[in-house]
Amino acid sequence: MLIQFHMLQNYAPSNLNRDDTGAPKDALFGGIRRGRISSQCLKRSIRFSSTFREAIDEELLGIRTKALPELIKKELEDMGVSPADSDKMIGKLNEIIKGSTKKSEDKKEEPNEEKIKTTTQQLVFIGKNEIKPFAKQLKAAYDEVGASKWKNAEAKDIAQKLGVSLPKSVDIAMFGRMTTSSTIQDVAAAVQVAHAITVNALKPEFDYFTAVDDLSNESGAEMIGDIEFNSSTYYKYINIHWEQLLKNLGGDLSIAKKATLALLEAAATAHPSGKQNTFAAFNLPDFILVEVNKRNLPVSYANAFLTPARQSHESTMVQNAVDALGQYLGKIQETYNLETEKAVLSTEKTNLPGCELVSSLADMSKWLGKRLPEK
Repeated sequence: MLIQFHMLQNYAPSNLNRDDTGAPKDALFGGIRRGRISSQCLKRSIRFSSTFREAIDEELLGIRTKALPELIKKELEDMGVSPADSDKMIGKLNEIIKGSTKKSEDKKEEPNEEKIKTTTQQLVFIGKNEIKPFAKQLKAAYDEVGASKWKNAEAKDIAQKLGVSLPKSVDIAMFGRMTTSSTIQDVAAAVQVAHAITVNALKPEFDYFTAVDDLSNESGAEMIGDIEFNSSTYYKYINIHWEQLLKNLGGDLSIAKKATLALLEAAATAHPSGKQNTFAAFNLPDFILVEVNKRNLPVSYANAFLTPARQSHESTMVQNAVDALGQYLGKIQETYNLETEKAVLSTEKTNLPGCELVSSLADMSKWLGKRLPEK
């Protein structure tokens, strides 16, 4: 089963997701420059939104960090392991996480022991409920190898003794993870998030600003700068492969349902944090379409906006975008004989084929909840 979210969201002047020059990210689509918000930005805004974190138990959320050794060390010391032994254990952790098959003595440069004890060389996305079992496995491997042989032991041999860490974290189950370590299992993402693109052609603008010294009693600016921004209507697309999500969560139906509904609400209400202190562009979607399909056939409707949407004397850009999406949806449905259950929430007039109209996000959540499997 596939669940798909389509959203149209008009943002006031903003710079929500910056590139390396500080300008809002963009992309060519249909041969025309569009504004863009990266999928990484959208996923992080969802993961850290109060909506998502309040809906999901804290122990079922993951952490992306290089500070895994410190987390493991704390668990080891809580288990009664001496600081000297815990330092030895986590001193080997960097090699294990990195997936190295060589001993540190074989490397050209001796690793910085202090850094190895506090950080890993790669970011690790790990569930909070994985840390304690990992620490127990590490201690068991240390006891088996022995303190005297631990330093020279092969990382791959220790990794085999540790076994594989299996997550049951909602955000890892949704967005997946990839590591180079055989001890931390890769997870295939159950949720796909597209880069949001503007339905309209991008028209960048610049804010020229100055700052004055409050105490100088002199006229003139002490600082001058400028920042690029734009105001655009974005099309957002997200899909959830239900069976993969359920598999990633160890078959826990209750958590999978809760996670799906939390994702819907968070996707609708979470905002990227870029330059929000400057622009405060907190605009909610004017249009949300949810589809449920028994087939795992994802379909984005971004091509509805190959011809950029424009405002007119009769209607807003958002209304024109809703109309364009509805026309394109009808064509795609008829051409490919797509059979999906659909519900739409919209502040604009809409006449989408085969869609059930709901009046609130809460009603949309109830509609979707009734269509999630019971077993």
